[in-house]
Amino acid sequence: MNTEAHQAKQESSSWSGDVWGGLAAMLVALPSSIAFGVLTYSVMGAEYSGVGAMSGMLGAAALGLVAPFFGKTGGLISAPCAPSAAVLSALIAGLIAGKASTGLAPEHIFVLLALTALLAAGLQIFYGAIGGGRLIKFIPYPVVSGYLSGVGVLIALGQIPKLFGYAKGISLYQGLTSPELWKWEGLAVGIVTIVLMGLAPRMTKKIPAAILGLLGGIGFYFVLAFFSPSMLTLSSNPLIIGPIQTSGSFFDVAANRMTSLFSIDVASIQLIIVPALTLSVLLSIDTLKTCVGLDALTRSRHNSDRELMGQGIGNFASFLVGGMPGAGTMGPTLVNITSGGRTPRSGFIEGIFVVLAILLLSQLIAWVPIGALAGILLVIAWRMFDKSMFRLLRYPEGRLDFAVIAGVVLVSMTVDLIAASGVGIALAILLFIRDQIHGSVIRRKLYLNQISSKTLRCDAEREILNMQGDQGVFCELQGNLFFGTTDQLFTQLNTDLRTKRYILLDMRRVQSLDYTAAHMFEQMHEQLAERGGQLVFSGMPSGLLDERNFEHYLSQLGVVSEEAGVMISETLDGALEWMEERILENAGASKEVEEHLLDAKDFDLFREFDERTINELRTCMSELSLAPEEKIFSQGDVADEIFLVRRGSVRVMLPLERGKRHHLATIGTGNFFGELAFLDKGVRSADVEAKVPTDLYILSRARFNEQSRSNPTFGVQVFARLAHAIALRLRQTDAELRVLEER
Repeated sequence: MNTEAHQAKQESSSWSGDVWGGLAAMLVALPSSIAFGVLTYSVMGAEYSGVGAMSGMLGAAALGLVAPFFGKTGGLISAPCAPSAAVLSALIAGLIAGKASTGLAPEHIFVLLALTALLAAGLQIFYGAIGGGRLIKFIPYPVVSGYLSGVGVLIALGQIPKLFGYAKGISLYQGLTSPELWKWEGLAVGIVTIVLMGLAPRMTKKIPAAILGLLGGIGFYFVLAFFSPSMLTLSSNPLIIGPIQTSGSFFDVAANRMTSLFSIDVASIQLIIVPALTLSVLLSIDTLKTCVGLDALTRSRHNSDRELMGQGIGNFASFLVGGMPGAGTMGPTLVNITSGGRTPRSGFIEGIFVVLAILLLSQLIAWVPIGALAGILLVIAWRMFDKSMFRLLRYPEGRLDFAVIAGVVLVSMTVDLIAASGVGIALAILLFIRDQIHGSVIRRKLYLNQISSKTLRCDAEREILNMQGDQGVFCELQGNLFFGTTDQLFTQLNTDLRTKRYILLDMRRVQSLDYTAAHMFEQMHEQLAERGGQLVFSGMPSGLLDERNFEHYLSQLGVVSEEAGVMISETLDGALEWMEERILENAGASKEVEEHLLDAKDFDLFREFDERTINELRTCMSELSLAPEEKIFSQGDVADEIFLVRRGSVRVMLPLERGKRHHLATIGTGNFFGELAFLDKGVRSADVEAKVPTDLYILSRARFNEQSRSNPTFGVQVFARLAHAIALRLRQTDAELRVLEER
């Protein structure tokens, strides 16, 4: 019973929070939606302000009722927003400017606006369906900042004339410098609204700033009307929204919207394709940016693709009822969260409250002053403008980012947002290339006297590799190999290409490759081949970002071939071992030694022993011959022998989970293994198997102990040589680890 009571209380609390959150969010979203609607439609003339107000409200209602059901992001509030108003108002202005040549009537403009909203909604659904939500989030922040700042500037430039109230057709400069043209009542109402919105956070946290500013503006308007009775006239009053009229029932509007689409011709579609694309991208960015902030507040994780589809469906519903398109907006969302709204239900409840406001308050909304709406939009524009971008000028590294932001803002002001979107995309490409060029594609670069394969070699071979190992170069590459980074790579390896013989490029961290990089590899190989050298690849990815097979792609281009092209090694260790063998061969280290069985005296481990000690050693050893792949011992075996490779080589393998194994080392002729169990008589730590036909000496610890008791000097000599050999191995390992850890 206690558990059930707790769950009931929790559910009740959730419902209560969603209701209060939805109500508070509506109080913020509705004034902004009205303002954005008026901003958009008043471009056609002041007489369309009422149409714009209704369109904004209908958009807020449709998005609130539909988007939460499909997007399912808890706490997100969707409503008409600044990018929507900026793009659509720019589209209307462009259509009006070309009205004389195209013959567009206002009714036709309405149809084109609806079609733009419909196409943008369809694109948003498409983005979500193909997984575009993850890609849109990767648009560089400077580009997004430039978009939103440009929208803020355009809104401000569009609202200043409404704030001062001078007539349409008068330039901004002329209006600001001609006080006789100002409507002082509207200006005073706007200033009061702006001041109250700025002071609202200090005055109270319970009433949203937009509501406090709007109520203050309306109240001050009626105070002024007390001294000027003409302001109390509803019709033909340029200081207020005016009568709000609907064009019929919901079903009539939806039917008219659908049938009007059949009157659209190809020329009309061409007019709205780019604005619709711009609108869909901006609305998607605005939504996902809000969702990211919402995740941080609620410690949740939204589904980008699902939310985009939800927004697209919500905007389709807005199209049907004659509303403005919109997005997930930060202001109403924050108010919803702080008021207790946590689930998608709160967004739906906000939509219900918007519908109630439309039904009950439409007559009162007609009295909202244009100056108050202009004040609200100017505050929103000020907050949208990224003022922090000027801090980038302090640092040389940030000046290019500032140039990107300023470039997008400048194009949006001088041309339009549609052109700014193209500039933004181009600058995003430049930013990507800039970042790729600034970061080196070489993650590590070492020579073969700094790193070695897993083959343990005798002292003579190791000495040769220490002296001549710089003829082999190992480079671990990373990132994208394309036209922006290939010259950097070629420059960094230019000296090695002229002086070294072997270059190994490890490709496991390479993400993409283009034809320019493939051509560069061909040039590198030809340059090495002129001196009898070789370019080697290892760690080849199975596919590139575009799903092409890496090796197959290079093979088709002729870069990789079995005859004389770039050599490909299946493993990094195999490539390192191949280069070591070539360097040893060039140094005259004959491989014929491996064709003969080594005697005990031939091992570096015993090279300082006299004949008597060698004979004593032989009494402790036995011989063993192995076929390829034949196992010598396994991990966990209890034994105490040490093995010496007389001919051939063995592999030391570490067993892993699910039957997999890790290659630890290859032990070649003249070397030894199994020393740990020989010293501590513990269990074997790995598996060892023959790589090729192999012959071994087996030195038994038991026999060794017997011989040492009869001749203690013998035991001391063997342990001293063994300690020296192990110390050399540890020093080599230490040197390699130090190189790997260098930053």
